[in-house]
Amino acid sequence: MARFELRLPKMGESVAEATITNWLKEVGDKIEADEAVLEIATDKVDSEVPSEVSGVLVQQLFSKDDLVQVGQVIAIIETEGADVSEVKSPEEIAAPAEVAEIEKTIEAAKETVTAPQDFSNSDKFFSPLVKNIAKEEGISLTELESIAGSGKEGRVTKEDILTYVDNRQSGADEVSQAVVQTPKGSEQVAEVQKSQQAVPVSVNGENEIVEMDRMRKLISGYMVASLQTSAHVQSFIEVDVTNIVKWRDKIKTAFEKREGEKLTYTPIFMEAVAKAIKDFPGINISVEGDYIIKKKNINLGMAAALPNGNLIVPVIKNADQLNLVGMAKAVNDLANRAKTGKLKPDDTQGGTYTVTNVGTFGSVFGTPIINQPQVGILALGAIRKVPAVIETPEGDFIGIRQKMFLSHSYDHRVVDGALGGSFVKRVAEYLEAFDVDRDF
Repeated sequence: MARFELRLPKMGESVAEATITNWLKEVGDKIEADEAVLEIATDKVDSEVPSEVSGVLVQQLFSKDDLVQVGQVIAIIETEGADVSEVKSPEEIAAPAEVAEIEKTIEAAKETVTAPQDFSNSDKFFSPLVKNIAKEEGISLTELESIAGSGKEGRVTKEDILTYVDNRQSGADEVSQAVVQTPKGSEQVAEVQKSQQAVPVSVNGENEIVEMDRMRKLISGYMVASLQTSAHVQSFIEVDVTNIVKWRDKIKTAFEKREGEKLTYTPIFMEAVAKAIKDFPGINISVEGDYIIKKKNINLGMAAALPNGNLIVPVIKNADQLNLVGMAKAVNDLANRAKTGKLKPDDTQGGTYTVTNVGTFGSVFGTPIINQPQVGILALGAIRKVPAVIETPEGDFIGIRQKMFLSHSYDHRVVDGALGGSFVKRVAEYLEAFDVDRDF
């Protein structure tokens, strides 16, 4: 018998770690090649880790909710054949300095009598070192989740929690505290919770109470954080897209026959947005503290529906370099993989500007929330037949036109009204000047 090391696979250029959300196989279970062994999650995408070999699962090196680095061994599978490399424990795989620091923290924690803390119910990611420091200092889950992180994607670092502990001990924070006695008789500062968040109870017994799923909790956090970060303002403009509607109706059958792809309105709008961003690169930026980061590439995010009804924003990389056919293929591919739950973590990374189609649900316009750390997002309203004034050399007359609203939300910290309004106006100009005689 041989032992195969199942490692956390590489999930994209910008993804370095994932959290184990569920083990699909238990120790002793038989596994077929390419069969899923466990489920993992990054901050945006859930996926499965399949086995490369057939065999029996003999060891799980991590538990549910553990944070695992790409390349780390997560399970051992016993197979027929030659032995593989010697299995290393998670501690051996981790960086020596980090392991030493963790061991030091654990030893120090043993000398202090503290109430056990459970951080497994948190939707935020905390490293083992941060968890150990929190346990040693008697920091509750609610208190730990309130710490503002300076690490990647807002993650709490060692420095963050140590700074918090120093401020906490000096009385700089505003949380009420009380003195309690430990069993050894020494005094220890413990937090007095101002309130306990209780599970809501239906008074009449008729209301159904359902806890948010993991993705909805993450979305909720992102939306609140975005509103707290950016000064949201909006500009609206009405666009005549009659020529686009007529052109698409005329060529959509031939397009699908030749390219094997359906032609929706989304790639046409994306093409116009990419052109407008090249004209106004001040929209294609992000903010880090007091610095503005000007993005070289134009990577357009597009809001898409997941199988559970939640929304996700996969990204079309280098959108300005695609023709309409390439844009249509990219849009359809990402939308289809979102619907079937097959997006990869890297598919949602690196966006520089986002477009969301609220018209899909019949909305005329909307005020979307910015997808951080971007500074703008465009909402596409429903296309409607409306009476409109048509100007001709012979005079004005009333006619039926196909129109829609574009709603542009932007971060007023770095994008003023002139830039935000001019950008969405340029998108409208590209759409209204659409060439009905163009090829695809």
